[in-house]
Amino acid sequence: MSDPMRPPVSHPGPQPTPARPGPSRSRASLRTAVVWEVLRDALEDRVKATGRESLDVLDTGGGSGNFAVPVALLGHRVTVVDPSPNALFALERRTAEAGVADRVKGVQGDVHGLFDVVERGGYDAVLCHGVLEYVDDPAEGVRNAVAALRAGGVLSLLAAGLGGAVLARALAGHFKEARQALTSVDGRWGDGDPVPRRFTAEQLTELVRGAGLAVGAVHGVRVFADLVPGVLVDTEPGALEALLALEEAAAELPAFHSVATQLHVLGGTQGADGS
Repeated sequence: MSDPMRPPVSHPGPQPTPARPGPSRSRASLRTAVVWEVLRDALEDRVKATGRESLDVLDTGGGSGNFAVPVALLGHRVTVVDPSPNALFALERRTAEAGVADRVKGVQGDVHGLFDVVERGGYDAVLCHGVLEYVDDPAEGVRNAVAALRAGGVLSLLAAGLGGAVLARALAGHFKEARQALTSVDGRWGDGDPVPRRFTAEQLTELVRGAGLAVGAVHGVRVFADLVPGVLVDTEPGALEALLALEEAAAELPAFHSVATQLHVLGGTQGADGS
């Protein structure tokens, strides 16, 4: 979700692709690889549970389509809600280039006014990636995202992790800023911090449960990727694949959630069939 405090363009980061990680993946793909694997598996589970090959997916704050386009490439219908006209224009261009313009719709809006632009209870999956850091009321944002789900639907929630920021500032030698991030209510390291709010895994899971969902899984994202020197990954044969495998192995281990740059929570509603 865009915000006056954020750049008017879409969220930075690479576009995940439907192909599973392989030798051709770039270093930038480490930013989304874990989330994409979890999301795709969740969508596959919903396809099996519903018997419908094409799902309705809502991407709140979806920007220029970093996730919306690959989800559409799987055959699903995606509605992207974002307050930035620039991001929505980029989304239109990207969907046309990818050949999925007929399966992706962009509408201007935000998660607080979500039901001014989309219907309640109309989606099999809702993506809420990089949104909660910037909204005034994260709990309301999660409740609205959940209210957009159909029975049995899934929520993919991605937000900035507190521990990753503390660790990064400390390793850069900014010890006072690291301590400020660790002890502040919002997890910010100072006035120059571009992120308004960060979360612990416990805070995110409480938000999800508070909105009435069961927590299916919690993953640490970019546990190591932001700390490893780029020259090592770019020049050492096989380093990228090994680092990606390490990220995937550590993602579900609670011990590493406290130092991840981002945290991903998968939540699910209870369907009539128990799914």
